[in-house]
Amino acid sequence: MDLGLKGKRALVTASSKGLGRGCAEALAEAGVDLVLNARGEEALEATATEIRDAYGVSVTAVAADITTDEGRAKVLDAAGTVDILVTNAGGPPPGIWSDWSRDDFIKALDANMLTPIALMQSVLPAMIEKGWGRVVNITSQSVKAPIAALGLSNSARAGLTGFVAGTSRQVAPFGVTINNLLPGIHATDRAVGLDTGVANQQGMSLDEARAAREATIPARRYGTAQEFGQTCAFLCSQHAGFIVGQNILLDGGATNATL
Repeated sequence: MDLGLKGKRALVTASSKGLGRGCAEALAEAGVDLVLNARGEEALEATATEIRDAYGVSVTAVAADITTDEGRAKVLDAAGTVDILVTNAGGPPPGIWSDWSRDDFIKALDANMLTPIALMQSVLPAMIEKGWGRVVNITSQSVKAPIAALGLSNSARAGLTGFVAGTSRQVAPFGVTINNLLPGIHATDRAVGLDTGVANQQGMSLDEARAAREATIPARRYGTAQEFGQTCAFLCSQHAGFIVGQNILLDGGATNATL
């Protein structure tokens, strides 16, 4: 399918690896020029080179902490006017309600709520003026069904979801769509970290921990960054202009909900 995106320009944050990279690669395959951001310069430059060589699109890499005012200004200055924004950030650490201080919540809100909002506020005016734009926020399946150990993530991502719910309806008349992708477990470094924690706690191997988690997923496997990225690319496409303010699960059926 031709997504109608050739020649568009996208900013994808946290895109040196994992789901962010999956989205960047899918957009590049569709002919989109990219501005990639992550904190680690070496991994980011390697990803930029690989995507540039594989797909022949323009790729600008900007190493910066997007959660800071300085980092965000650096990235936005390099990006200029973009047609597509994909926001992404690693989730805060797990725990229980008594573990977290006010500073922990502020840090989670900065990364998973306030930074995506600030990025949207920066790029939406130009999209509105142009009469076309796409924003996809990578959030979490915990927005649909909270995960007790991820209270920081539950809180911050729910706040972002509320912002998107209203804002997406305000910008839709101008040809701009905003939607959220809600990943479950995918085969990324995050999954390895979670499975390693379980393996250490329960005295099992990493493979055993992964197999046990996969058994809880109706699809009986982890998702891939590639299939996640293709879903993101479709939401950014010319064919998705009637999808507005939605929260789309990609979790292999793990969230047991009708709606």
